[in-house]
Amino acid sequence: MIPFPPVEAGDPVRISASTFVTFQQCPDSANAKLQGMYGPDSRASFTGGLAHRLFSRHLREGPIAPEEFQQVCRSEIGSSTLNHKMAGLGLKPRELGQVIEEVGALYERFRRFPTEGFVGSEVAIEVEPSEGVSLLGTIDAVFDQDGTARLVDWKTGDLGEVVFQLGFYALIWSLDRGALPGRTEAVSVRTGERTESVPSRTEVVETARMVASMVDTLRRAWKTADPLARRGGPWCRFCPLLEGCEEGRAAATVASGGLRRGQS
Repeated sequence: MIPFPPVEAGDPVRISASTFVTFQQCPDSANAKLQGMYGPDSRASFTGGLAHRLFSRHLREGPIAPEEFQQVCRSEIGSSTLNHKMAGLGLKPRELGQVIEEVGALYERFRRFPTEGFVGSEVAIEVEPSEGVSLLGTIDAVFDQDGTARLVDWKTGDLGEVVFQLGFYALIWSLDRGALPGRTEAVSVRTGERTESVPSRTEVVETARMVASMVDTLRRAWKTADPLARRGGPWCRFCPLLEGCEEGRAAATVASGGLRRGQS
């Protein structure tokens, strides 16, 4: 069993994989999200969300026929929170068609991936390793590999930095199942990039220590109302604190400049 360190008593806290990753980037942004503050939705997020639903459907039910693809996409949008996000983004019918075309290109890449050993998709896990502390995450896909679990996270953009996310998945899997996963893996469907790791007990225990430290930091801040550290980076563009954050505005300006140069 993986030990979870003692934490300071305080208000209940629910930490997801994305919140844990955000905390490593910018603690105050993670705190804002835990307080119910969210940044604006983006078209990239909408496209990625739809693609993930199709990947899951493919694994559970088999390939989607080309002649059914558009209708399946619209059905997945209508039966999920994507419907509200589409309204929030103000996507017009023509723009939605472009999104479906982009998702179709991603799906064609995805359907070439092997599916041997598939066990489950969108596997939701929630554990309470300490009173008032809930850790939760949804693993995109789980495969059986030589009798051990291989946890896979699909990316629809660049692979990026995924060490903290995969470490968090290994932790909650270990706490929930009582055994380490055999492998964790992140794959960019768009670029083909892949990173994988064989989690060790030492690494998972270290992730547990980081999560416990995060809980202590948050609970102290909630008691004293002191602000947490802010760090600028490419993640600032969609941060709920952006308008009032000098570091974030500067980072977002730099990131926007980089995007414009890349598009020219």
